[in-house]
Order: sequence, then C-alpha cells, then structure tokens
Amino acid sequence: MSISDTNNKPKKQINLDSMPDLLTVREVAELLRVSPLTIKRWGKRGKLPAIRINSRGDRRYKKDAILWLLGMSPSTQT
Repeated sequence: MSISDTNNKPKKQINLDSMPDLLTVREVAELLRVSPLTIKRWGKRGKLPAIRINSRGDRRYKKDAILWLLGMSPSTQT
C-alpha cells in the first residue's frame, strides 16, 4: 500500500452530541488521534484525569475534559 492510498480514505465524522458523557481510552484516543498509551500517560501526569470504574479499574474520561483539551466548551460543540 502506498502513501497515496492511505490518504484517500474517507475521514470519519465525529459527532460529539451523540457521544456519552464518559468516554473509554480508545474513544478518547480516536477523537484526539493519539495512541491509547498516550492517553494513559497523560492521565498519570495529570493532564487528563481519569475516573476509575469497576473492580478492574477501567478508565473513563469526562467528555467535558476532552472538549477542554480541544479548546472547546460544552456550549460551543456545534
């Protein structure tokens, strides 16, 4: 596969209104276009605080915190 082949892929549209208030590591990584490991590292450094759920300690991130990282506020999503 050549570089031009990868550039011709249609871009996935992200609708923030349809997203839940708590996002998974994978959802945040896709939204910010970074690795899931980067999201976990940001959490450890305090850049992106995580909420731990269930006995496994799965991470969830508040949609408002992600919007803040993107320079948006919940009222400017449209």
